[in-house]
Amino acid sequence: MIKWLLILLFVASVLYTHFRGRVRHRPMRQVSDHSTFMAPINALMTLCGRDKDRPYHDLTQYPELERLTANWQTIRDEALAMQEHIKASSRYDDAGFNSFFRRGWKRFYLKWYGDSHPSARRLCPQTTQLLASIPNVKAAMFAELPAGSHLTLHRDPYAGSLRYHLGLVTPNDDRCYIDVDGETYSWRDGEAVMFDETYLHRAENGSEQDRLILFCDIERPMKYAWARRLNRFVGRTLMAAAASPNDENDRTGGLNRAFKYLYAVRKQGKALKKRNKTLYYLIKWALFALVVVAILAW
Repeated sequence: MIKWLLILLFVASVLYTHFRGRVRHRPMRQVSDHSTFMAPINALMTLCGRDKDRPYHDLTQYPELERLTANWQTIRDEALAMQEHIKASSRYDDAGFNSFFRRGWKRFYLKWYGDSHPSARRLCPQTTQLLASIPNVKAAMFAELPAGSHLTLHRDPYAGSLRYHLGLVTPNDDRCYIDVDGETYSWRDGEAVMFDETYLHRAENGSEQDRLILFCDIERPMKYAWARRLNRFVGRTLMAAAASPNDENDRTGGLNRAFKYLYAVRKQGKALKKRNKTLYYLIKWALFALVVVAILAW
């Protein structure tokens, strides 16, 4: 009885994830997406959130973030002074954003579900001090989207946060935008936006100028104390394990230490898909079927 109740709850959470919002993956794409496996915890986070569930959120409900917007020029100047450090990882140690690198996307971590990175404190002391003064900023980075590049439709893995973007050096052009659940926003210098990164979203820079922003994960406010405690527990365990370094002096989380081995398996799968797409999908869905059978037999 308990097993079937858990299965029912899992299926319900996946359906909630899939049908939430106007933009959706194709059903078979949804089955293998990471948001399916994270659906139970993510559904809990969004249903227990303080604010109305929507693609974009009202920044006036987060007055503490005005401190970042008010100091955007200071933040911009520090980012420009160390722009050569804003880059893709040269190793397989950033599972969360690895797929973005081949599209030209670059980043420099300021903090990730813990203290500021040592490299960030050294290179961006004023920015890291500002971020440290706002407790609900759980992660932050400088993120660059080059001219002519784009990021494909995706969801971020965990719904315990909301995403804050602050324009630092942008094209100030409607051709450079993010689309969240079908609603677009074009970045502008010194302007900020808050959105829910667990809605399907994509980004494009169709201009001739690179886009540089401050990118932050803001703790999602919860209606209930137990949900807030659960969210913080997931943040300091699962999310902190995805920490990625800027250099050898920064910490690498456990998930990213393991990622290079997981990626080796993934590369073999990609090679098989290139050689024989039919065999690749037969193996893929056979493995999914085995997992389902194992769960039902449990």
